[in-house]
Amino acid sequence: MERRKNSGISPVVATVILVAVAIVIAIAVAFWASGLVGVFTRFEKIEIVSAYWDGEEDAVVVIARNTGSSDAAVDMIFVNGRPCNNWDARIGNIGNNTATKPVILAIGQNATFTVPVACIITGGVTNEIALHTTSGKTYPVAVLVP
Repeated sequence: MERRKNSGISPVVATVILVAVAIVIAIAVAFWASGLVGVFTRFEKIEIVSAYWDGEEDAVVVIARNTGSSDAAVDMIFVNGRPCNNWDARIGNIGNNTATKPVILAIGQNATFTVPVACIITGGVTNEIALHTTSGKTYPVAVLVP
């Protein structure tokens, strides 16, 4: 009887192929998961750049910037915990481009909010001005109003 040679791939080659396939699959899963994480971990963050009393406009001016990873929509402004309804806003730093409410700040965008003296409850003390967004977050700043 003739004996056939046992032919096939060696165990070393088989192990190398299995490890290479496992690494390729792991890299594919990692890229897929990082894409999902990027979608679900977006957040808004408004940074108050400056806030001051403007005597010419007779109002408090708050300059804010969206430093988060998603758009933010400012829907209300509170002065010392009370809502102010007649505030105004401009998007960007140029021109008189008055924004509609809610004011939507794109990622990296600035806005200038003007809070009139009619909303200020007390003068001569520090007042808290807070920007409120549609997601429920509040961003306060203290301003001394003469």
